Amino acid sequence: MTLQSAGGTGFGGSIRALGPWFHNLHLPTGEQTAPDHPLGDFPSFKWRQIGAALPADLTGCRALDVGCNAGFYSFELARRGADVMAIDHDPHYLRQAEWASHQFDHLRGTIEFRELGVYDLSQLRETFDLVLFLGVLYHLRYPLLGLDLVAERCRRTLVLQTLTMPGGSADGHSPLDLDIGERERLRGAQWPAMAFVEHRLADDPTNWWVPSAGAVEAMVRTTGLSVTGRPGPEMWICTREHDLPHRAELEWATGRRR
Repeated sequence: MTLQSAGGTGFGGSIRALGPWFHNLHLPTGEQTAPDHPLGDFPSFKWRQIGAALPADLTGCRALDVGCNAGFYSFELARRGADVMAIDHDPHYLRQAEWASHQFDHLRGTIEFRELGVYDLSQLRETFDLVLFLGVLYHLRYPLLGLDLVAERCRRTLVLQTLTMPGGSADGHSPLDLDIGERERLRGAQWPAMAFVEHRLADDPTNWWVPSAGAVEAMVRTTGLSVTGRPGPEMWICTREHDLPHRAELEWATGRRR
């Protein structure tokens, strides 16, 4: 049974055969892959915010889409002329993305889909002008390691989106030092913090950590990036400021130091 004939004729049959979908893609035929998405027209409404913060012409830009899912953001970057490497550890989503890529024959840039996870970036040597890291951080059991690896691949701009918890204002920086007797300050509402989820959040066992906004920005700063924009809720535009400060420890953590 081919995808084209499964469950019906035309794109409708293919969409059903490849389901379930998390990205609601608007296909050239007018069909949608997830028109009844519980979040609405997802992720189109998020892209309207992110896209407004990025150049309209990305010709000559080499981009990396981490956790690409069905490829929505990769397609949008390619429409603007970027050459994209799109990675995901889930072959189900990559099958959707590969299929959908053949439906969009008007893309200006190119897209290469690869079955890789965040931690696989430790073995990747290429760096990118633009990196998308959307909706992934809080699914990582080792979030700061993941962020370091993503930041290491970014030579210019990182777009970060993550679920956050209330509190932990991002308005200021943590003190440069804290006396061991002042640890009560760590409980303050303004201190960058992350909540650990031992069991489930939203019935998802991969939701491991929920950082405050202040923790997100503090973590970003420790990677050598700086926050230069907030295009929407729980979204950050980050720009390369200096090299990764803790590279030696990253080499140890990834086994690259022999």
